Amino acid sequence: MTESIESHLLQAARRILRPLVRILLRNGITAVAFQELARKVFVDVAFEEFQIEGKPQTLARVSVITGLNRKEVARLHKMDAVSESDRSWWNRAGTVLAAWLTDPDFQSKAGFPLDLPFSGASPNFTELVKKYSGDMYPHSVADELLRMGAIEELDGKLRMSNRGYAPDADPAAMVDILGMDTEELIDTIDHNLQSAPDDKLLQAKVLADNLPAEHLDAFNDYSKRVSMNAFDDIIRWLNEHDAGKDKSGSDARYAAGIGIYQINKQLRPARENGDEE
Repeated sequence: MTESIESHLLQAARRILRPLVRILLRNGITAVAFQELARKVFVDVAFEEFQIEGKPQTLARVSVITGLNRKEVARLHKMDAVSESDRSWWNRAGTVLAAWLTDPDFQSKAGFPLDLPFSGASPNFTELVKKYSGDMYPHSVADELLRMGAIEELDGKLRMSNRGYAPDADPAAMVDILGMDTEELIDTIDHNLQSAPDDKLLQAKVLADNLPAEHLDAFNDYSKRVSMNAFDDIIRWLNEHDAGKDKSGSDARYAAGIGIYQINKQLRPARENGDEE
């Protein structure tokens, strides 16, 4: 690694860490706890992804590439890894909601997601869950989606509240999303750093850096509308091509999608009349 790239990487790490540390401190997570977690992740990644081809990974090699002594590497390697169970839940719950948006069996003639009874008359929510995530209990899925605010119950039926699985009412769920969505963005950037121009993944944003406050609400409404229209088209395409519950075949399988988020960052407070820079 060149000195220039190392310097830029450390600057990037500081930028990533500032908002993360703000959230950690607000919720009582100390620097000592974070340091232990960071050391554990360094050791896990070194063991899982940086072995020499054809050779088993060793404590000595992990010690060299992480800068930790072998005793510390051995201690951290024995600790339990971070669970991936939450990721499975989020992905499958998102699949159920995406299917509700795009499967004609669960849509009105105008193409909108129907209000669904939990069971009984067809189509119903139980059929939706069994069709798109057969081994999840429909009651558990409904209870969790209701708790998260992704769906609501009206007149004995379930109605979709949010087009995507982005719960507004549960801070713990939003923290789960913080980890998963940030990981996916950084994975995309890592891929693009290593790829030839023709193999790079979509990585783009549009940003104005002097937008008057009077236009902010209008931009937020406009960008949500445009983004969700595009989001619906992408959901339809993915549902048409996704293999669903079919795990047969020897071909590789991928999680594929697009993430969209808004940016609102105040660059200066409002001034009193007549104030100058």
